Formats: sequence, C-alpha cells, structure tokens
Amino acid sequence: MHQMTLAEIARGLADKKFSSEELTKVLLARISQLDPQLNSFISLTEELALEQAKAADARRASGESGALLGAPIAHKDLFCTQGIRTSCGSKMLDNFKAPYDATVVAKLAAAGAVTLGKTNMDEFAMGSANESSYYGAVKNPWNLEHVPGGSSGGSAAAVAARLLPAATGTDTGGSIRQPAALTNLTGLKPTYGRVSRWGMIAYASSLDQGGPMARTAEDCAILLQGMAGFDPNDSTSIDEPVPDYSASLTGSLQGLRIGVPKEYFSAGLDPRIADLVMASVEELKKLGAVIKEISLPNMQHAIPAYYVIAPAEASSNLSRFDGVRFGYRCENPVNLIDLYKRSRGEGFGPEVQRRIMVGAYALSAGYYDAYYLKAQKIRRLIKNDFMAAFNEVDIILGPTTPNPAWKLGAKNSDPVAAYLEDVYTITANLAGLPGLSMPAGFVDGLPVGVQLLAPYFQEGRLLNVAHQYQLNTDWHTRTPTGF
Repeated sequence: MHQMTLAEIARGLADKKFSSEELTKVLLARISQLDPQLNSFISLTEELALEQAKAADARRASGESGALLGAPIAHKDLFCTQGIRTSCGSKMLDNFKAPYDATVVAKLAAAGAVTLGKTNMDEFAMGSANESSYYGAVKNPWNLEHVPGGSSGGSAAAVAARLLPAATGTDTGGSIRQPAALTNLTGLKPTYGRVSRWGMIAYASSLDQGGPMARTAEDCAILLQGMAGFDPNDSTSIDEPVPDYSASLTGSLQGLRIGVPKEYFSAGLDPRIADLVMASVEELKKLGAVIKEISLPNMQHAIPAYYVIAPAEASSNLSRFDGVRFGYRCENPVNLIDLYKRSRGEGFGPEVQRRIMVGAYALSAGYYDAYYLKAQKIRRLIKNDFMAAFNEVDIILGPTTPNPAWKLGAKNSDPVAAYLEDVYTITANLAGLPGLSMPAGFVDGLPVGVQLLAPYFQEGRLLNVAHQYQLNTDWHTRTPTGF
C-alpha cells in the first residue's frame, strides 16, 4: 500500500479494494517504524487521522467520490491546525496550539484528505537544508548522512521514503522545489496568490506560497486542485478561476517552445547536473518541443536582492513573537525590555536571529533607500526579464539546484554557501511565477531535479510538461534503499 501514488489510492478506494481506515493504519505504523531514522515529523495526529479516515469511508459509502476523499497527507508545520501544535520548527512556538485551521488545511479536510501529522521544517522556513529546526535536522532517505533540502525538508523526506503519498509545503525562495529535487520528488510552487496564505505562518509575505509535494506530476495536480482558489480572508489571494489540473495532463508537447537560459550554465553548476538537464531537454525534443536559448540578464542580482527583501519582511513579521501574547516566554523577566530580549533571544535559533538582524538593518533609517528600495527595483528588472522571455517561449527550463544534496553540517559554518544553493529557484518567487521541479536523474546516488517555469497561472502547463516527461522516463519511480 505504501508504494501507491495519490492517483492509485483514489482508484483503489473507488474500487473498494481497501478502505481509508485500513490505509491510514498501515501508514501510521510505517511512520512509527521508520521515521526515527529520518526525523521528518514533528507531530503525529493518529486520533484525528483515524477519525477523518472513518468519516471519508462513510462519505464514500453514501455515494460521494473525489480524488482526495480518504487520501492520507501531512502538512508542513507552519499551516495552522486547530487544537494541534503548530510550531514552525521553532522553540518560540513549541507550546502553540492554533485556534483555527489555515485555509489550505480546511480546504483539504473538506475534500476528505486525512491528516497524518505535521512535518519538520527549517525554523520559520528559514533555511535550505532543514538543519535549523528546533526539533533537529531531517535526514535524506537517499543517504541518511545528507540533507533533504529545505525548508520543506520534512514533507520531502516523508514522501520520498514512502511514509505517505503526498504533503503540503511552502516556497519562499525554493523551499518546495529545492527539497523536491534533492529527494526525487515533483514539487510545485504555484503563482503568487493562487493558494491562500491565511493561516500559513509568514516568513516573507510577498514571497511565500503554499504548494503540493508528491512523487508525480499527476499527484501534484490532484493536491493542487484541493489547495487552490480565492480566499477573501487573504488580501493577497487572487480571484482567478481554478482550472481542472488533472484534465490538463493530456496535452501534446508538439510545438511547445522551451527556453533554456544561458545564464543557468555558469561555473557554479555541477557539470554532471548540466548533463542531466540537457538529457531532459533531448527527451522533451523527442516529444515535439522546440528548444531555444534565451537570456535572463538580471539573474546574477537575484540572490543579493532576495536576501535583502526576505529578511526585511521577516524582521517585520516576526516582531509579533515577543513573549507577551503567545509562544515562548522567558522565566522571571525583570522588566518589559528584559522580557522582549530574553524571550526572543532564547526562543529564536541562530539562523532566524541572523535574518531578523539583517532585515532590521536593511529597513533602518539611512539604509532603506540603499538596500531595500534598491532590491525592490532589481526585483522589477528580474520580473521584466521573465516577461520578455515569455514573449518568445512557453516554458523556461533549467536545473533546480547547482549541486546534489550535501552532507549534514557541511555548510553550517558558511551561511552564504547555503544561500547560493537557491540561485535557480528564488527568481520565481521574486517575480511571483509558478515553478515546478521534477526528477531528472542521479549524481553519486543522489537525486537531481530539473526546474520548469511558466507565465502566471499556467500551473496546468507545467504539470502537463512534467507528466508527459514522466510517461516517458522512470526517474520518478525510483525508491530509496531501505524504504
């Protein structure tokens, strides 16, 4: 059962080959047995899962149907879940139980999805390795000595290890696509505003976007269908009709124009990954795609712009965690200033403190124009590059990451080295574009992903290209040894 995809589970439940309750019990037992090796979960929700599974079985018995009805999933632990710990991977929120469900959680529950638990993550989604979590690092199931990527590393490791078929993640600078690439999954960051951020604890509000993580593009289409849609509670949600993503998986790639930016193939890219990217290009050419070299001239400025904008927004968003209203509170504060200082100093980890300090500096008097304003101007130039490119091509293709997964602890002493791993993913967040990573091969036994980018609200196009590629390759079917 644990090897089934979401699509296969939907067919099995519809054909009454097994019940949601039976499947849920199998996967909960598998998580209990195998997750101690991975540390991919922060909280398991066994009672809730069995209640939801029984309810889903009753709904099917009454004649109801649906691809997610009775399907087991997990949520990244920054989606608020009513009455259940929502920690954001931080000591600051270790004791926080959300009083309401995030819109994504509520929509998927209404569709009948069964929540098995909350997955581990980099603290407040700040990281590219899932090593900054208060609950310890997550291990990559392909090699337990390596990172799974971040910040959605818990969701990625759990799905890759076949502990469950799919999970939610969030992507601020690549935090769905990068761990998907490093664990052999398909991961989709939707267009900014496509999925509600209400109840999703913010890192950087103009960049964050929730999305699906699964083994196949077909499964991502199913999960995105349940997540997407306008939400009046979210001022950044866009009132745009949600297409049938599964129906979009049948399109031919004949004549599809794919752009390959020359800037992607710089000295920082592992040449073995470059070879796999070009092999995927050749595969898509066989399916009828037309390949064209393009240019994204301002890509070189993306990392400095991102690491001004994101920390600036984080310093503002995280100011609410002050030890007064909720979350961690230091013991015996002598006055209000002492309460603030020690609650935040003890509650936040080193990476979060680093980004808050950088952000506060960038927004401070005398530096706003020099840093934050300039970064926003660069952001506009990056968006303009994409708009020009999409006048010439339908899809942009390149590597998801410059390197395969690195060893645990290898970049801890050099935060900038970890930041550079986001070089190919952060541009989509700065521009608000949809992006997808799909499995494309292995280097030294570690998975490699290829990234696809599309114009706004063209998630269906991305999913179809990935699906057609997966119908003709088997990278996405490979399973890590021991799982």
